[in-house]
Amino acid sequence: MSGTFVGMPAFPTAAREALADSQLRHNLAHATGTIRAKRARVVAEVEDWEELRLTGAAVKERALLDLDTQLVRLEETLTANGATVHWARDAAEANAIVASIAKAHAAEEVVKVKSMVTQEIGLNEALAADGIAAWETDLAELIVQLGDDLPSHILVPAIHRNRAEIREIFRSRMAAAGRPAPEDLTDEPAVLAAAAREHLREKFLRAKVGVSGANFAVAETGTLVVVESEGNGRMCLTLPEVLVSVVGIEKVVSRWEDLGPMLRLLPRSSTGERMNPYTSTWSGVTPGDGPQEVHVVLLDNGRTRALADEVGRQALRCIRCSACLNVCPVYERTGGHAYGSVYPGPIGAILNPLLKGVGHDDQTDSLPYASSLCGACFEVCPVRIDIPSVLVDLRAQVVDAHRGGVPKPEAAAMKGAAYVLGRSRRLSALERLTGLGMRFARRFGPTAWTGARDLPHAPGESFRAWWQRANGGKDDA
Repeated sequence: MSGTFVGMPAFPTAAREALADSQLRHNLAHATGTIRAKRARVVAEVEDWEELRLTGAAVKERALLDLDTQLVRLEETLTANGATVHWARDAAEANAIVASIAKAHAAEEVVKVKSMVTQEIGLNEALAADGIAAWETDLAELIVQLGDDLPSHILVPAIHRNRAEIREIFRSRMAAAGRPAPEDLTDEPAVLAAAAREHLREKFLRAKVGVSGANFAVAETGTLVVVESEGNGRMCLTLPEVLVSVVGIEKVVSRWEDLGPMLRLLPRSSTGERMNPYTSTWSGVTPGDGPQEVHVVLLDNGRTRALADEVGRQALRCIRCSACLNVCPVYERTGGHAYGSVYPGPIGAILNPLLKGVGHDDQTDSLPYASSLCGACFEVCPVRIDIPSVLVDLRAQVVDAHRGGVPKPEAAAMKGAAYVLGRSRRLSALERLTGLGMRFARRFGPTAWTGARDLPHAPGESFRAWWQRANGGKDDA
């Protein structure tokens, strides 16, 4: 597995390969089942959970519908707090800003808090091209990075790896990246975590520049918020001299008090905990305490495109809890790599097409079909994103984007069916040929369809023939 999603095949091809990996399916079923059960227990403790979901959805929706005002307000408050605000239209602009800041401080390496948005823009690869090493400090992200792998889950990027595989990655790769793994390394979780802690400690103390994302950005106070479980984020946010935070513009909430419901919804939906072990907030520069130079990069990268979609804009409410992944039957069997993006699972199936637009490449266009439409994702979403409805709408957009030119087999089949069903004579003629047609399809039909579906045998007598023979059933009574 390379370190980039670029060039990944469309979902059906990638999913077929993943389905053949029995170890992957075992790892996923065990991990998602465990997280699913923990979430269900702690959610059941909250009597007003549905009201809390409505409140969370309203907080995000209110900010999105007033996004231009909220972003200007956020810039003003951040600037007043001593931060420098940058605006980036796309990944290239954001990466260039971060690289220029690191170069200005002669930094040859940076330490990173776990951040989906920096993975979205390929920041690590862009910094490497400029000779700057970016070190992931989240345990799961570290496993992915050392293994030259790709993340496959929003919350647990290395969910596709088991303990034995992680031990081997640490044993064989840590030395090349810094402090080596201890000789007596076992696959016990506590031992693996201790090895990662020792490995990362020297990087925390040496780095001049830290890079983060943000779970929320409060426009009213100019405050950025990161929630995490390991404490590595707090180390990145406080130890380096310079802090650069790359923040998607949809992360804005209007008021400080809006954080209350969001910080209740997020941990229960993501890790199955009542509250996050670490919640860090920062609002610019404090003399003599923490980073003395703070930069905030506000990133668009397709978010205004998604905002303009009246059905799909609700996807921007997402708080990256990954609850939808853990209940999705498709994700549980294929894993995250098949989605070809840092945003896998049901939310990735709608977020990627919304950010990139449809009709441009087969990989993105395949994602709205990567779902059974069972609705489990909507039931667990803490901010009530109606993912099934958005999927159906995006499927229609994909079809519309490919109208004209040579029709696809599905379109040709639908047109043929419309022609036949338009006249009773045509239908009657086709009924007489049904048996022959089914035998032909069974022998020469497309294997992509018949390989996964039973093709039934044609009945000996059609309904219309039976109706005429039996006088509508009266003669058989």
